[in-house]
Amino acid sequence: MSGGHQALVRLGGAPALALFVVCLLAFVAETQLSQYVQADLGFRQPYLIFYIVHSSFAILFPLHLLYLSMLSEHSLRSLWTSVLFAVTTHLSPKASSSPVSEPSFPTWRFSRLLASLTVGMTLPGLLWFIAVTLAPITDVTALWNTNAFFAYVFACMLHGGGWDLRRLVAVTIATAGALAVVYGGSTSPSDTSDAVKDPVMDTRYATAPAAPLVGDSLTLMASMLYAAYQVLYKMYAALPNDPEVQTDNLYSPVRLTESPQEEIEDPLERSLLVQDDIIHPLPFGLYPNFLTSAIGICTMLVLWIPIPILDAFGIEPFEIPGTALTYIVIAGIALTGAVFNAGFMVLLGAWGPIVTSVGSLLTIVLVFMSDAIFGGAVETVTIWSILGCGSIVAAFAILAYDLTRGR
Repeated sequence: MSGGHQALVRLGGAPALALFVVCLLAFVAETQLSQYVQADLGFRQPYLIFYIVHSSFAILFPLHLLYLSMLSEHSLRSLWTSVLFAVTTHLSPKASSSPVSEPSFPTWRFSRLLASLTVGMTLPGLLWFIAVTLAPITDVTALWNTNAFFAYVFACMLHGGGWDLRRLVAVTIATAGALAVVYGGSTSPSDTSDAVKDPVMDTRYATAPAAPLVGDSLTLMASMLYAAYQVLYKMYAALPNDPEVQTDNLYSPVRLTESPQEEIEDPLERSLLVQDDIIHPLPFGLYPNFLTSAIGICTMLVLWIPIPILDAFGIEPFEIPGTALTYIVIAGIALTGAVFNAGFMVLLGAWGPIVTSVGSLLTIVLVFMSDAIFGGAVETVTIWSILGCGSIVAAFAILAYDLTRGR
């Protein structure tokens, strides 16, 4: 096997690289559409759009199933059965390896996992939403983008691994680059940095900061929670026997038994002897999309509750779009947001939180370039923003190279 092919395999193969590019483009599209619907169309309902985007995650898994059933030899039944069995094997390995009876789906354990994933994906965004009403947007954006640094810190602390100088330097460079982009262009009259973190939370129309210290503290908490979510997803939610999680040596499957000998035999492989309809390994991205869709369903059923509360207190008076164009643009935001977040979940398993979080900072570069080229914000280009963008790209290149070397 050639060195180039080995490097490609360690990066998750061509599908992971293609997905990464699609994620970056989807984020830029989501940002521009969100700015357009609020600034040009006047529909300023950030929480409602946030709810719509996260609820739209629910369509991902059904669409993926339909795609695979049409373009592969697998049936819908075998795909669905395989996903459920993979979840059962992951959450209840002892029960699934028992030859006595067919294992039952671990409903309670899966419910706890789903609740944790939903909280982990939404709570940081909601804290950010509160923070931007209390602190300057430049501070909020800069503090949020420290999540790449915290992801590395938590990865080392929770996994018990040593500190790698190459990764530490790369993450520090990326974080410094993000700060340079945010503050380097913040002195210009038309600051566009508020779209960097989450475009559906556009607050350029907000009043002056009311409590900067509280807002900054909430943002720092949100950044740390999001970093912890990425690390814990990699450690506990991702399948240990999935090809998507075998590309980063910093992570190994969490030991579920006391004796190493008990883990030699893969219960899923044992089940293949008696279950011909089980697909192993699962098609690329199917399991993360299953979790993402479950998060979307959970969001749809629970997170509508704040909408009437925000309306009752006058924080965000509820209104429906007034034109067909607004509906179309919101649908575009939901679609691109679903693509970005679903791809991010897949890449968390393929690359781990460190590389993925630094890679997501490349969206800062693309949004910055998009605003400068298509948004007429050329005045935001400064030497600091250019150096910051270059630092982020260089840091991601270092980590990608490190990943291809299998370190």
